[in-house]
Amino acid sequence: MKKQFRVLYREFLFRVVDLELLAPQGDIAKLLGQFAAVLLFQSFALSLRAMFVSASSLPAQTLRAILWEREHTLISTTMLVVGLFAVLSWDSAFLNRRDVMVLAPLPVRSRTLFFAKIAALATALSLTILALNALTGLAWPIVFAGANSRFGDVVRSLAAYWTTMAAAGVFILCGVLSLHGLAAQLPRRRYLRISALLQMAAFCLFLSVYLLQPAPVSVKALGALESRHLLEWLPSYWFFGLFQVLNGSVPIEAQTTIVSLAGRAVLGLAIAGLTACVAFLLSYFRTLRKIVEEPDIMPGAGGIHWLPRFGNSVTTAIVHFSIRTLMRSRQHRVILAFYLGVGFAIVILFMQAPPSRQQALSASVTGPGLLASVLMLACAVAGARVVFAMPLELKANWIFRVTPLQGPRGLLNAIRRSLLGLSVVPVWAVSAGALAWLWPWRIAAGHLIALALFGSILADVSLRGFQKIPFTCSYLPGAGYRGLLTVWSTLFITVTAVGFERRALDSRAGYTLMIAILCVTAACARWWSVTRANSPDASLLFEEAETPAIFALDLHRDGRMSA
Repeated sequence: MKKQFRVLYREFLFRVVDLELLAPQGDIAKLLGQFAAVLLFQSFALSLRAMFVSASSLPAQTLRAILWEREHTLISTTMLVVGLFAVLSWDSAFLNRRDVMVLAPLPVRSRTLFFAKIAALATALSLTILALNALTGLAWPIVFAGANSRFGDVVRSLAAYWTTMAAAGVFILCGVLSLHGLAAQLPRRRYLRISALLQMAAFCLFLSVYLLQPAPVSVKALGALESRHLLEWLPSYWFFGLFQVLNGSVPIEAQTTIVSLAGRAVLGLAIAGLTACVAFLLSYFRTLRKIVEEPDIMPGAGGIHWLPRFGNSVTTAIVHFSIRTLMRSRQHRVILAFYLGVGFAIVILFMQAPPSRQQALSASVTGPGLLASVLMLACAVAGARVVFAMPLELKANWIFRVTPLQGPRGLLNAIRRSLLGLSVVPVWAVSAGALAWLWPWRIAAGHLIALALFGSILADVSLRGFQKIPFTCSYLPGAGYRGLLTVWSTLFITVTAVGFERRALDSRAGYTLMIAILCVTAACARWWSVTRANSPDASLLFEEAETPAIFALDLHRDGRMSA
């Protein structure tokens, strides 16, 4: 029993990415290590300000406002990261058809599966919270304890901080699991159709609440009745109140509101935990049979199936395959939506910046529009480039293996048009509609021409060295970071040049110079990508592999390694 539990626990823990999609040299531990490194870097960035706040001599009310803002930011960030983790691991939270078909004939009890899955989720949640708060959980509690605090106060602040973060993470994860588990009680076909909508809705909800929720207010405003009614609907403030109660830092003026928020945190955590347990029990003891007996969804007969031609028959087939694969794959759509959400978050943060910071970029109302369109375009290209490298069904790529294709040189146009059609064209079309309504038509048309050239540059730069048909090559964690680094560095350079574009739009000579520079850059980027595809060592890849540090001859004779 213990051995079965350990095997299942390890299998469920490393289910962030489908293991069958990985390349033979792919290491899921490497991918998880990269995620942990990103969270540790975020923790380091959030902990830097603690040194300046602790060394400052600010008035008591100003210092309290800064500490409240930082407490709420840390809690909200933890809830957002856990929510994104729960959404991205949506398919691995419960058993799927393959798990049931493999494990059902084996002498494995349902309760063993249940406890192994619970242990794996608890471990993943703990590691996520620990990585995100590894440095902030040591630096900020010392500041929250106060300047003249004793050792016992610091220990209490540390305990309050980690208890609050753990409770906030458990609340979000249990909420997502409850929603997922209750939806699984529907007929299987209906559940599979609504599951994609729930996943996208949860993603949008977490991101929108994190960006649009109000910042902490003063003690006097927090004690007002109007503030209490607003904050009672925001879970991040529930756990903000819980931290204040556990830390013993509740001001008398806002004691009623903060205690009420802390009570809502405890009640919400209990309800979410109980609902998640019920949903898990129903899933493992009631819906396992439904997974086997009821069929999955089939492609619907309705809808629009016509797509235009994109060149010759091979190019058209690959572009159609790429578009329809993305439209039918929930996992790939969620990853692309994540990148678009990052761009949207940056745009929202810029819109909420103080007026002086916005005026530093542009004195005109077109400044935010320029930045928003460029950011969303770059994030769309980066997201599409990432999902292109992840296969949909690796065992089905045999049809491309046996087809006499021309290699990267002949397929570069098809891959490029797929990327343009799924990232550049949609963002450009939305930007065209919005800017034509908001701006004078001359300025809008001028920016749209520059935006199209910028999209062409990004597409060619990101496809440099991409020698595979989209969605058909095995996934190697960490293999595509160089191309993405190029995209993001190009994005940074372009965002810094938004002010130059704004000035160029007011001058015919400046605009002509800007378009000429973009045209030359687009031509160079196109030549750069074509040169790599035409190189003698370029070949179409279906199995991603790292370049070995030591090359072996790998000589075999009669099935054995030669001496």
